[in-house]
Amino acid sequence: MSEQLTDLRETVREHYAAAALKVTEGGGTACCGPQPVETDENFGSALYAADERDALPVEAVAASLGCGNPTAVADLHEGERVLDLGSGGGIDVLLSARRVGPTGKAYGLDMTEEMLALALANARKAGATNVEFLKGTIEAIPLPANTLDVVISNCVINLSTDKPSVFAEVFRVLRPGGRVGVSDVVADDSLTPQQRAERGDYVGCVAGALSFTEYREGLEAAGFTDIEVTPTHPVADGMHSAVVRATKP
Repeated sequence: MSEQLTDLRETVREHYAAAALKVTEGGGTACCGPQPVETDENFGSALYAADERDALPVEAVAASLGCGNPTAVADLHEGERVLDLGSGGGIDVLLSARRVGPTGKAYGLDMTEEMLALALANARKAGATNVEFLKGTIEAIPLPANTLDVVISNCVINLSTDKPSVFAEVFRVLRPGGRVGVSDVVADDSLTPQQRAERGDYVGCVAGALSFTEYREGLEAAGFTDIEVTPTHPVADGMHSAVVRATKP
C-alpha cells in the first residue's frame, strides 16, 4: 500500500478511535449517559426504529455512525451466520445476533482497538452470547472461505482505500448462495472523484464513495450476481445513502 493510502487509513482509524472514546469517557460525565457521536441527521442512530434502539445498551446506540440500517436490508433469518464489516460499537452485530438467534452467530470486524473494546462491553451489557468481535481490516477478513450466509456493513466500504479487495474478500467468505446487504454512500455517475471530495471529507464517508456504476461493476468483477444499488436518502448534492444487495452464485 502506498504511503498516501496508509496515511489515509490511519486518519480513518484515528477518527473512529476518537468517536469510541467519546462514548466510553462520556458515559461517566454526561448527565444523561453517553452522548451520540453523530453530527448529521443523515447518519447515526436516528436511522433505526425506536424499538431497536431501546433494546440495546445506550453506548451501542450512541456510537452509531452509519448511513442506514443494514440488519433490516439483509433480512436475516434464524440460524444464519452473519458478518458486519467495520462493526464499530456493535449496534448492527447485536441487532443481527437477536435476529439469527441462539443457533446462529454474528461476527463483527473492526480495525480500531477502541471500537472493539466498546463493542465487547456492549455485548456483555446486552447479554449476547452468539457474537464474536474480530480485529482486522475489511480488505483481509480473518475468517475461512465459504463460511458465512450474510455480510452486512453500514457506511464503511466507502472508507476503504482498496475496494476491489473488499469485494473479493466478501465473495470469498460467503458460502454459495450467500448474500450481501449493505448500507453505503454512493455518488451519482456524473460526479468525478474531485467533485465528490468537494462535497465532504474521506472520514465523513463522502470523498471515498463509489458511483452507482462503479459499485455495480466492482461487485460484478468479484463474481456477484443479482446486484441492486438503490438510493434511500440524500447526504449531499449528488450523493446518496443507498441499499446495496448482491448474491454469490
